[in-house]
Amino acid sequence: MPRQRRLTNRARRRPVPRWAPEPPVELPPGRVVHVPGRGELFVRDTGGEGPLVLLLHGWVVSADLNWHLSYEPLAAAGYRVVALDHRGHGRGLRTPVPFRLADCAADAAALVERLDAGPAWAVGYSMGGPIAQLMARDHPHTVRGLVLGATSIAWRDPRMRATWRLMGAVRLVLGLFPQGAWRAGLRRLGMPDSPTTTWVAAELTRGSSIDLAEAGRELGRFDSRAWIGSLEIPAAVIVTRRDADVPPDRQRALAEALGARVYELDGAHLGVTTHPEQFNPLLLEALAAIGAGGAGTSPRQSATPAAP
Repeated sequence: MPRQRRLTNRARRRPVPRWAPEPPVELPPGRVVHVPGRGELFVRDTGGEGPLVLLLHGWVVSADLNWHLSYEPLAAAGYRVVALDHRGHGRGLRTPVPFRLADCAADAAALVERLDAGPAWAVGYSMGGPIAQLMARDHPHTVRGLVLGATSIAWRDPRMRATWRLMGAVRLVLGLFPQGAWRAGLRRLGMPDSPTTTWVAAELTRGSSIDLAEAGRELGRFDSRAWIGSLEIPAAVIVTRRDADVPPDRQRALAEALGARVYELDGAHLGVTTHPEQFNPLLLEALAAIGAGGAGTSPRQSATPAAP
């Protein structure tokens, strides 16, 4: 019996959890923002008059899954925090055109213009890193500085391309099965049924399987080495040292090409959610270092970052 069928059959035999799919923490207000010429974007927005931090999430997940543990620390530091769901992800745009990272960057830039609160300090995690890089290249008037985490300058390494394309195919298959398959997959990752995993599984089902599969292939095509050095913009990179999906040496190469400060997180690819006690202080330090001083932050570093 194929592995996916076994996984799905086991999911069907288990009792359905009785927990409501509620987030484990309070989230910022969500709203739909109509951006003329692009469509309606689902956005989290803390509001306020602080510097605008735009959060760009990773592949497969929604903004909430990526950033739910970072919203409050950033808002408490005095920033106006805005996050959007990218095309095909979460509650993001559904369009007839194939998924392209450049379109996600254009969506994010148009949102900053629509909010009339920019330019923004763009924070890109995993797939959000290429989106942030493209945003800085193609729409420089909307970006003041970059913080990039668990991401790369190029995703064309054969091993990386194989990994992300395989993950895209798996995501396409999972989209054909009920939510129980996602819960089964989370259990295999060591996350037993709980109120939190019920919410995570529900969020994962929001994405468009076709768009997310294409997003995996699009990541495998991304390579900014020919132009990243031309970006004259303050930048910092948070390296996930135990990352098996985006090799740390590729993350450091990105920092070197940008002339960015490097911060090291002792965690794997999902460090933003598995190690928030490390990630959030590093993010605040990185923002302060590149000049994004929120009301509660200081430009002085409280910890010594790694040398780029």
